Amino acid sequence: MSDAPEKTGFFARLKAGLAKSATSLSENLTGIFTKQKLDAETVRYLEDALVRVDLGTDLARRVTQDVAKHRYDQYIAPYDLKFILADALAKILKPSEKPFHVERSHKPFVVLVAGVNGTGKTTTIGKIADRLRKDGFVCMLAAGDTFRAAAIEQLQVWGERTGSDVVARAAGADAAGLAYDALVRARETKADVLLIDTAGRLQNKAGLMAELEKIVRVMRKVDATAPHAVLLVLDATTGQNALSQVEAFKAAVPLTGLVMTKLDGTARGGILVALADKFGLPVHFIGVGEAVSDLQPFNAQAFANALTGAS
Repeated sequence: MSDAPEKTGFFARLKAGLAKSATSLSENLTGIFTKQKLDAETVRYLEDALVRVDLGTDLARRVTQDVAKHRYDQYIAPYDLKFILADALAKILKPSEKPFHVERSHKPFVVLVAGVNGTGKTTTIGKIADRLRKDGFVCMLAAGDTFRAAAIEQLQVWGERTGSDVVARAAGADAAGLAYDALVRARETKADVLLIDTAGRLQNKAGLMAELEKIVRVMRKVDATAPHAVLLVLDATTGQNALSQVEAFKAAVPLTGLVMTKLDGTARGGILVALADKFGLPVHFIGVGEAVSDLQPFNAQAFANALTGAS
């Protein structure tokens, strides 16, 4: 059966979600090309426009040079420029376009989910569990954000919604001990995937980062290969701060992939391009809304098209 309607639906949601970023970029591009000529002045304005959507200064310069190559001093329509720009951005993003994959050789396949406060980690876990359930996987959820009673309750709701067992303790319990117990239980019940929530932590809080390292150490007493995936959930509205978050979490745990949420709430969607360029980590999912279907596998060309308004 064709999946074209789903792809069309996703692109429409992605385009709507990235509307703030696309509008910001489009307005700048339209203003630049009143005379429709790619000269020194318009190149400079293009670079500034890319900085405004959070590509960062160095990357904005490189992308602008790529776009201007072989086109300098030529007349070009804003409509055409959007597609040229989209292709230049997609080229940077493409290496990070890697679907999330569960290795069936690991049972359970352990996924540790981390991030700072407010990125949407718990909701993201629920949405991933929903996708995995539809793919035939039996999931277990571990409420490792023991600092917040609300997070524990939220994960229990997702457990009911997705038909997943939830391992939880009272607020304030030891997160590493809970992760250990969850992994033992997941083995006993033969769950396919164990998704572990963690407390939101600021990247500059050494104690909390050490606790994250402890969770990994303790789990490895049960399974020396765990965790099999470590996902960092990032909030697009934080902009360039997302770069320092990746740096800090990479130093603490073996990051294997990124999830970018709240792209519908910012005009700075270009931060995802900056992340892909700097770290080359897989971007497994992007979120452009609250609905379960608004968390989708990352597609480089579709994202670049939506970001630039090329369609």
